[in-house]
Formats: sequence, structure tokens, C-alpha cells
Amino acid sequence: MRCNRREKVFGPGRAGPLDRNAKARIAIYARAWSTRNRHPRQHRGPITRAFMEVLKALLWGFHNAHTGVCFPSYEAIAARAECARSTVAELKALEWAGVLTWQNRITRIRERCTDLFGRHGWRWRVIRTSNAYVFTDPLQGSGGPFSCKSENPTGTQNQEILDPVLAPAPNPNSPLERALARFGTALGGKDCIE
Repeated sequence: MRCNRREKVFGPGRAGPLDRNAKARIAIYARAWSTRNRHPRQHRGPITRAFMEVLKALLWGFHNAHTGVCFPSYEAIAARAECARSTVAELKALEWAGVLTWQNRITRIRERCTDLFGRHGWRWRVIRTSNAYVFTDPLQGSGGPFSCKSENPTGTQNQEILDPVLAPAPNPNSPLERALARFGTALGGKDCIE
């Protein structure tokens, strides 16, 4: 099985400005997607209560609506969502739902070191800092689940959507939907190892 590598970036990473309505649509879509993909013996579906609290913390607590940047640490997210750090580290269900994606942020640091001969010197090292989170507004997709009949543009006045990200249309025959079905089966107590 091939492992997909997460993109690594220096600096703040990608940003996607969102207004209040877009944030509400994302939360509602995540809840609806989880309900639609619920399997037997699952209380709320793949997106659990803790994941919804993490999404709420990211959307309403850390995301800057004007600039679109969102890069809090796992510890800060866990404190705001009142959950464990390990829960924050496992956000795949929100990515599968198509509402959230992230990049690994990295930076260079200079540190003092000693070489093999005992001489002191300096070296550069690259370390990970935090993730840059980007949200996908379900309305940005054409004819998506939230179509608007108004001739007026959505959002607030004086706010531009700089980099819209399209949400994928649900397809029951897609590899993602099949993988989610296998994931739900594995959570149901059956082994699903390929």
C-alpha cells in the first residue's frame, strides 16, 4: 500500500478566507456527511462528537476570517475543544468528509553542535512547527448540496474569497467511499486489513 505524503511548507501555508455563513455551512455539512455515512453500531458516524468539537474550535476559535490563516498547535486545539491531544492528531474523518485539509509547516533553526574533533560550530536543522489548516466551503462546488437561488452573492459585503477550494461531489463508486465503507466495517468489530 502506497503512503501519500503530506505537503510541507515554510511560512503560514495556504489560506482560505471564510465568512460566518461559510463556517456554518462547513459545520452543518460535516454533521450531515457523518450522518449519511453512519454504519450500524456507530452512534454519530465517522465524525464523532470530539471531532466535531475540534472542527468547531478550528473554525470559530483559531481561523482568521479575513486572512484565512489557521495554524494552531495540537495542544491549543485540544485545550479549546476539551479533548485529548491524540484526538486532534487523528483528523482523517474530517479530511474524508472533504471539509478540512492541512499542510505540515516547517521552519529552519540554527543550533550549536560539536563535531567529531570536539570543535564547536553551528548547523541548520529543519523542524516541524504546526499544521496549516484549510477549510472547504461546500457552497463553492457548482450545484452542490447547498445551492442558493438568490441572485445576490453569498457572504458579507467587502469580503473577497481569494482561493476557493471545490468540494468533491459524493460518488458511491469512488475509492474514497469504498475505503470509508471498509473503515466503518473495521470499526464495527470486523478485521479489514489489506
